[in-house]
Amino acid sequence: MPQLLTWWLIVLAAVLLVAVVTDLRSGKIYNWLTYSAMVVGLAGHTFMGGLSGDGRDIGLTGALAGLAVGIVPLLLAALAGGINGGDVKLMGAVGALAGWQFVASALVYSVLAAAVLAVAVMLRRRVFRRTFQRVGLFLWQVLSLHRPNDPASADSPKVPFGLAICLGAAGAMVERLLQAPGWSDVLRKFLKA
Repeated sequence: MPQLLTWWLIVLAAVLLVAVVTDLRSGKIYNWLTYSAMVVGLAGHTFMGGLSGDGRDIGLTGALAGLAVGIVPLLLAALAGGINGGDVKLMGAVGALAGWQFVASALVYSVLAAAVLAVAVMLRRRVFRRTFQRVGLFLWQVLSLHRPNDPASADSPKVPFGLAICLGAAGAMVERLLQAPGWSDVLRKFLKA
């Protein structure tokens, strides 16, 4: 059976679980959690793989690349007013722990998870039609080169993006698991049973 649990995956799982709990309870992802995870990722990968990695570990360069790939897109979203700073730092921590390829997959899955969560919240609050009308108007203003109004209103649905990041990272973990050597045989045997 292939080795799945590496040090960074265990730390990542713990960080994501704490982030989801705090995000759902208080609407915050705390700096002590995200900054600690970033430091552990950078220091751990430097210790395990040196500066440039050794084939088994991504090293400091890989951790820094992951940190950048995790932070930059969400920083742009935060500057546009779409998400909070804790979400940005959490995705940076995911990148520092897991590397740029993992965090790129996690970003894609996180956006998809956030979209599904947003639709669920809109349906639950019965504001689906109103929300899409506001978003449609916003897109029309952008495409017609008018200065767009902010499509958000007081009743706009709020999605805990920390939960979406956790779901996105879980999707990236499953993707990595399915690509790992030996796991396809394990999966095939499981499906035949």
